[in-house]
Amino acid sequence: MLSDAIKSGVERAPNRSLLYALGYTEEELQRPLIGVVSSYNEIVPGHMNIDKIADAVKAGVRAAGGTPVMFPAIAVCDGIAMGHVGMKYSLVTRDLIADSTEAMAIAHHFDGLVMIPNCDKNVPGLLMAAARVNVPTIFVSGGPMLAGHLKDGRRTCLSHMFEAVGAYKAGTLDEKGVLDYEENACPTCGSCSGMYTANSMNCLCEAIGMALPGNGTIPAVYSARLRLAKHAGMQVMELVKNNIRPRDIMTAAAFHNAETVDMALGCSTNTMLHLPAIAHEAGVEISLDAANRISANTPNLCHLAPAGDTFMEDLDRAGGVSAVMRELTKKDLLDTSVLTCTGKTMAENLRDARNLDESIIHPLERPYSQSGGIAVLKGNLAPNGCVVKQSAVAAEMMVHEGPARVFDSEDEAIAAIYDRQIKPGDVVVIRYEGPKGGPGMREMLNPTSAICGMGLGESVALITDGRFSGATRGASIGHVSPEAAAGGTIALVQEGDRIAIDIPHCAIELKVSEEELSARRAKWVCPEPRIKTGYLARYAKLVTSADRGAILE
Repeated sequence: MLSDAIKSGVERAPNRSLLYALGYTEEELQRPLIGVVSSYNEIVPGHMNIDKIADAVKAGVRAAGGTPVMFPAIAVCDGIAMGHVGMKYSLVTRDLIADSTEAMAIAHHFDGLVMIPNCDKNVPGLLMAAARVNVPTIFVSGGPMLAGHLKDGRRTCLSHMFEAVGAYKAGTLDEKGVLDYEENACPTCGSCSGMYTANSMNCLCEAIGMALPGNGTIPAVYSARLRLAKHAGMQVMELVKNNIRPRDIMTAAAFHNAETVDMALGCSTNTMLHLPAIAHEAGVEISLDAANRISANTPNLCHLAPAGDTFMEDLDRAGGVSAVMRELTKKDLLDTSVLTCTGKTMAENLRDARNLDESIIHPLERPYSQSGGIAVLKGNLAPNGCVVKQSAVAAEMMVHEGPARVFDSEDEAIAAIYDRQIKPGDVVVIRYEGPKGGPGMREMLNPTSAICGMGLGESVALITDGRFSGATRGASIGHVSPEAAAGGTIALVQEGDRIAIDIPHCAIELKVSEEELSARRAKWVCPEPRIKTGYLARYAKLVTSADRGAILE
């Protein structure tokens, strides 16, 4: 056992004395030691139930003959961090989580790991750690939140809540209406109820093969979630027994499968940051360009919020991620020979999967669209690419051209939107919010929700070197690379410049001559860093471009 390095032989008597200090018995130390990475805290709704998930995992580990040992991982609530300096600390936690989990796992020589994430950066951070540490590992998330119900019976969710603020600013919703959303949008614990980043990544854990079926969709408040956690605890013992490790599962084929399922589900654009970063840790390199090739062959089968009016509980009832993957096998869009954490191939896992509601999961023969949920656009404004959730873009905005309205921070942009300075046809440009420039690449849910809430979602586009929440809808184009702080073309855009967007043809163009851009570039000076001390300053020096997954070097 790997844990023999801390518990076997006379030489390890000092180590054992410290393990005895924890109350472990000789019998417990003779069993495999399983690290249970609990992301429980009391500030993130998606994590407030993880103490119960961890207890269930530990029960499963013990039932299968192991000794569970819990240690923590941090998590930020993106919704609570939204709209202020706290959002700069969201993406950066992905690397803190990966680094600290790597340190704990290797320092204590666990034989296996059960990762219990739930919210946005916590899932990819733990996947990155799993790939680095490469001991037998399984994932089980805290589960999604149930949808809310307004007083009139309509179902609602967090993205509606943010848009309600925009409606209030536009004068189409009063304070009483805002309060209705405020009290009812988030009715239970769990990751917010639409196909936002947390739920996207928890679903993709299944597609990659690192989590049991149901991981992405069983609601947090269902007892089935506790049973899943117990089974995950039992299954990690099988992975240890058979020495099945993350890099045996997280192969190039597995990441291709994950991107394919991503397109079918209509996942958050943040997956285009996280999948390359996770793959990099697993020794697999995937490029942003691969997304369009996969999208071209993958129909979009689901329109969960914010793209539509269905929620994670509906996807679960319809058969979950397994049912979506089963649809994709009709045209051999997945490599089902890959190994998964069940110890079986994906083909074996999907044998009994069925689409139980074709209104929730459209069949492959009747998709929402013939191409996937995400598109990568390229052009002189984004030579290395930028990303849009095309499944959540209104038909009127799939092709758009308009004058640039330029802002050097999210705060400036949101003030202008709320002040009704943005008009139909405009293209809002928010720059110096990228990985380096932010630093931290803030999500832009406030401005995008304000645009939609104020009735401009079918007439205004937003472009940024920052990123978006999975709750964002509309012609919201993020991850512009190179970013402004690195001297990208987005730094050279001036008020009133024409910008042309063609999502079906994956193109974006700043309609300014190369001669004029060269002249502007010669005069451009990078602004002083906004933050010069602490973790964010160190992060800004190490982080790479969004098109590379914002990995650290």
